[in-house]
Amino acid sequence: MWALVDCNSFFCSVERAFHPGLRHKPVCVLSSNDGNIVALTPEAKQLGLQRGDPLFKVREIIQQGDVKCFSGNMVLYAAMSRRITSILRGSIAHVENYSIDESFCDLRGYSCHHNLEELMRDVALRIRLWTDIPVSVGIAPSKTLAKMGSKFAKQYAGYRSVCVIDSEEKRLKALELFPLQEVWGIGRNTLKRLQEHGIQTPLQLANQRESWVKRHFSLPLQRTWRELNGIDCIDTSEVIARKSICTSRSFGQMVTALQELRPAIATFASGCADKLREQHSAARSVSVFVMSNRFHPDLPQHNAMETTQLPVYTADTIEIEQAAQALLERLYRPGILYKKAGVILGDILPIGEVQPDLFDPLANRPQRYRLMQAIDQLNQRYGAHTVQLAAEGNRRDVWTTKCEQRSPNYLTDINELLTVR
Repeated sequence: MWALVDCNSFFCSVERAFHPGLRHKPVCVLSSNDGNIVALTPEAKQLGLQRGDPLFKVREIIQQGDVKCFSGNMVLYAAMSRRITSILRGSIAHVENYSIDESFCDLRGYSCHHNLEELMRDVALRIRLWTDIPVSVGIAPSKTLAKMGSKFAKQYAGYRSVCVIDSEEKRLKALELFPLQEVWGIGRNTLKRLQEHGIQTPLQLANQRESWVKRHFSLPLQRTWRELNGIDCIDTSEVIARKSICTSRSFGQMVTALQELRPAIATFASGCADKLREQHSAARSVSVFVMSNRFHPDLPQHNAMETTQLPVYTADTIEIEQAAQALLERLYRPGILYKKAGVILGDILPIGEVQPDLFDPLANRPQRYRLMQAIDQLNQRYGAHTVQLAAEGNRRDVWTTKCEQRSPNYLTDINELLTVR
């Protein structure tokens, strides 16, 4: 059996944890540069707000509904996520972090000594007591069914935070009631193809013959079909490893000079390389895109992207940054006011599958690999950006985002500890 522990409205719940007066009140968390709503509480949804709404379009609703908005603070959210993971690992031996607010717990063998529902309810209560973060838990024989169970636990208070799908009757009922478009692994294109075949519910998909699924769909949906039938077959580590990595941001001010764009692209390239090494992968494709402000049609517009292939697969920050800067020079047009830019890495492989190249242009690649490891260790120990490329500039450049409503880093910065008066 698997349990999925899903934090309810995680970003907003973290903000509420440090602002207790906001409990049961509408709260939103904004994207970089305070541009869009990226997370919101049920109370905010009842006012008509939705994820993705541009802030300037819903400002009137926010003012009338007395909605509290916070600038996104991923450092704070990640620190709270680590605390929740620590609590989970104090009770469950094997925990897989699927995302910043979701974790799978392997419960195989626990049913011999515990009532699984009560065990996970105790864990949920402990998380709420120690972090003030509400969680919903789904328990089922497969990870996909466990995710469905967590959605039911979040939706219906009668489950008291834990929904268990441990019988054929419960499985069939869950598949009949759950929206097909919300099933893990079913994207927009797959949903459209399923509907073309007359399949409208997860139950209809699960009732199809396996031979029919293999004939019409690729391996990912075949795994989903098995999972819906209670057969555990998804390796989360394969799902978590991203096939492409993007770091992008809207600028705090529009930027026109190439020398002002360079540190932004260097920072984005460095961020992509960090994520690449974190998942033990290497990439061969680097793309850079730049965008002007589409909300100012009176200004000259320029939206473009360029891609290059590296000589070999790499996770070297310097190598990736140099390729990105070369692409920026090809993209840049003088006189354009740029509002957003980003770097994308593609053609990603696990580092263990990368073949050495006899004609590798980088002669000291083993030494550079150790250099990257040393930089990662220093930044993990002393904080992000403790060691960085000189090309990244400083954090006060004009391109840096506005975070006018950001909460302090209560859990990671001694200078921003919570003060109780």
